[in-house]
Amino acid sequence: MTLGTRFVKWGLGLFLFGVFLTFGIVAHYCVGARWPTGELFMQNITLWWACPWTLSVAAVQAGGLGMVALGLAQMLAARFSPMSAVPNPAALWLCVVGLLGVFAVGYPGYFVFDTIWPGYYYSPITIGKNTWLLGQGLFVAVYLGGATLMFTTVQRSLDGVPAQTD
Repeated sequence: MTLGTRFVKWGLGLFLFGVFLTFGIVAHYCVGARWPTGELFMQNITLWWACPWTLSVAAVQAGGLGMVALGLAQMLAARFSPMSAVPNPAALWLCVVGLLGVFAVGYPGYFVFDTIWPGYYYSPITIGKNTWLLGQGLFVAVYLGGATLMFTTVQRSLDGVPAQTD
């Protein structure tokens, strides 16, 4: 039950952090892109319409909500299961590190990558864009590993809930 509670608390905190990060996206749209966007940029839908932080903010928000759902499911299963599965605390930290890593690479990391490859996001500097996206993908995989561990724990706990027939 404790791990489920911690998942819910961290998940809510990360979701609210993502809501706060949305103000950066709004400011970016108000100010405009730092680099000129060319014809090739307009053809590439993977660039999420001119704001480089959209992917990382969405990952933090969705991941936070996923943690809340997993935590609540674990709390409910632990309450009704006579033999609850032993929770794996690594699941929590993999999820937290994964989401904070996506944020670090995707949001402030954007500026670091932009100093190495100026304008990489808006122009066809493939190595810069792909390296930046792969960094975020790595942390999404870390989050997925933690979510999978927690899902397995929840599933085992739910297997112990007796079926009732009326």
